[in-house]
Amino acid sequence: MKTLIKNARVVTPTGIESVSVLVDGDKIAAMDVAVQTVADVTVDAAGLFLIPGVIDDQVHFRDPGLTHKEDLATASRACAKGGVTTFLEMPNTVPPAITQALLDEKLALAAEKSLVNYGFYIGATPDNIDEISAAKNTPGIKIFIGSSTGNLLVDEQEALERIFAETTLPITAHCEDEATVRANAKKYANSTDVSDHSRIRDHAAAIVATRRAMDLAFRHNHRFHVLHVSTGAETELLADHRGLITAEACPHHLLLNVDDYARLGTLAQANPSLKTAEDSQQLWQALLDERIQVVATDHAPHTLEEKRQPFPKAPSGVPCIENSLALMLNEVNRGRCTLEQVIHWMCDAPARVWDIVDKGRIVEGYDADLVLVDLGRTAQVRNEEQLTKCGWSPWDGEKLTGWPVRTWVMGCEVFCEGKLDTSRPGRAAKFDHARGGYWATAE
Repeated sequence: MKTLIKNARVVTPTGIESVSVLVDGDKIAAMDVAVQTVADVTVDAAGLFLIPGVIDDQVHFRDPGLTHKEDLATASRACAKGGVTTFLEMPNTVPPAITQALLDEKLALAAEKSLVNYGFYIGATPDNIDEISAAKNTPGIKIFIGSSTGNLLVDEQEALERIFAETTLPITAHCEDEATVRANAKKYANSTDVSDHSRIRDHAAAIVATRRAMDLAFRHNHRFHVLHVSTGAETELLADHRGLITAEACPHHLLLNVDDYARLGTLAQANPSLKTAEDSQQLWQALLDERIQVVATDHAPHTLEEKRQPFPKAPSGVPCIENSLALMLNEVNRGRCTLEQVIHWMCDAPARVWDIVDKGRIVEGYDADLVLVDLGRTAQVRNEEQLTKCGWSPWDGEKLTGWPVRTWVMGCEVFCEGKLDTSRPGRAAKFDHARGGYWATAE
């Protein structure tokens, strides 16, 4: 089927231009096509922006094992609504994806249930070096340098050295120093104040672990991606990337801070923890300076019943997948960043970091993963309208300006003005790690 998206405003290398894009099957067939072009479906996009589909490289969709919180069907519908056309999911499910067989099971599950495109990391443990060395059909290896959620902690130096020395896939990690967290937890063992979460998982915990992981990457000449950077001090470390290091920031660290505990309580509890308003500002500056390259969500849903437990019983994690693009577009309207920058951070950069084939750009021959955005639309985030199974957002009640209104996945329209078409499943993303990652594809 051919779809013609007419008169859309598209970000091009020379600026924002009005362009008509022809989609043929699952590919972008032509740009700036003639007005007389015939298609099966024609969409008049005048006044709207057409952007590449968002690639979220850090999500927790809880499937299999914890599907009362989320599953691949509900999460992928939330993706489609939010303009996310590809997700990369973390291995700390039940059971954890720590073997090729378990990874393949998740791929098969997604093929049945996911409305958008997908990929799954393989998890490292202290003793599965053979599995992660031979893993295929994956964006990379995930290490928990700090326990976070699940039982995948790899904290012993010898095991970390082997992982960085004996594998070739890109590595990513949750960086919070376990010894620091445990020592701090003893100090606040009797606390019921959620703000102490940021004192337990403090600046030092993040900085020590990030420095440790970067040192491993440098010594072993191994590509490494720092997940959910939360401190200004880490951004200073990231200035020295040596063509190996990339990093990301999440909306909750960019837009929330420790002052929000008073308003949100345990709903704002996340790992890494929220830091100060100054840290948030430094994260923004690092994005603008390209010390941080990616914006991803770390979508980590828990039920409201679970989250409303008192500290420290409440689990850590914030859902964000269906609002992340709108949150960033709202910042465009506020003048904090440009649409071009948002497209870079959320579409192009993650495709390059993880060597994803034919995604992240509106280019002839690329996959037709596309989102129409109304940059002038204002709407309120409402818990009762969330498609994620957990059914809540820390931004409930906030008015945002700039929203995705139509989403195509591999040429099929899966979301249009509030309505989903769930008849066409997404596909497994393809990874070509010979490309060498973000810095190797710099232009």
